[in-house]
Parts: sequence; C-alpha cells; structure tokens
Amino acid sequence: MIGKLKGTIEELGEDYVLVDVHGVCYVAYCSGRTLSKLGSVGEACILFIETYVREDQIRLFGFTTALEREWFNILQTVQGVGAKVALALLSTLTPAELANAIALQDRAAVSRAPGVGPKVAVRIMTELKNKAPAFAGEAANIGLKQELGEGVAAAPVADAVSALTNLGYSRDQAANAVAAAMKLAGEGADSAKLIRFGLKELAR
Repeated sequence: MIGKLKGTIEELGEDYVLVDVHGVCYVAYCSGRTLSKLGSVGEACILFIETYVREDQIRLFGFTTALEREWFNILQTVQGVGAKVALALLSTLTPAELANAIALQDRAAVSRAPGVGPKVAVRIMTELKNKAPAFAGEAANIGLKQELGEGVAAAPVADAVSALTNLGYSRDQAANAVAAAMKLAGEGADSAKLIRFGLKELAR
C-alpha cells in the first residue's frame, strides 16, 4: 500500500495531480483545497496517500496533511458519503472548519459542499458529532461548541453566542469570542458581560 509520495509535480489537472517519483508517475486525486496548496509543474511536493483497490482499478487520493486524510476516511463511514462527496467537503471546509461545523451542528456550513444535501448534512453531523473532537486538529474550543450544538451550554453562554450571531458573526466566530470572553469575565459572568467582552474580542 502507498502511504506517502515525495516527488515532482509533472501535471496538474482539475481534480488530480501527476507526481513523478524517480521516473514513475502516480495519479493522485485531490480536493480543490489540496490542489491549491501544491506548487506549479516542476516543483517538489509531498502527499499523504489513501489507496483504494477495486476489482477493476487502483486509485490514489492525495492530501497535504495526515489529518485531512483521516477526515476523508471518517466522512466515508457515513451512509451516502463516498470519495467524491468527501473530497467536495474537504474542498469546501478545512478539517478544523469541518470539526467546528459538526460540533456546532451547523447544517448550513456542511451543506455548502457540492453534492451534500440537507439529509446527508444532518447524517454527517449526527453520526460524527462524537468523533469530531478527536479529529479537531486546530479547531478551537471544540468542547464548548459541542455543548452549543447539543443545546446543553449554560444559558448566559448560549444567549451571548446567539446575540453575536444575530449581529452577523458566524456561529464559529461567536463561539470563539464567547470562549475568550469567559476566560476574561469568569465562569459566572452573565450574558451581557459575555457579549461585551466578546465584541471586544471580535474587534481585535
């Protein structure tokens, strides 16, 4: 099994890259985000590889990080999500954004990916909500976001996040700002104080 490729970019396609490894060229299918991070033809590249072996073909999928590859595999444990949809999700959201969206139960964010309808989005959030923290990567305040997504966050926290969201900030931005506000204002702070501190945080 191929786990990693180190070589030179021979060709860049719409959904794939051709990597020359000491004269042997490998086709690796990638998300749009991964392809955008790769250099130009002739430049060196490193890809983490997931190998799919079928009766009629062997297909390689390439990722810039091991975490992205893990998400590719986790997403496909959800019914209705195959390799194509998993790549579409990873083209639309980073692993951290995906973890945040699942924790916050943000259906709109997950549904932005091509091929992901409302039913599949709900299935992804439902089936992966307990796995998201383990694969959060750089996602911040994932525990608080899970509480918000499940509706069990403390009332002042939930109210502050709701208020900031109503002001036009995303749920993720609002949750991060309130988490920072809680550190400054203390655990027992009321919603008004959390909103005030949260707005200061967002204004930075």
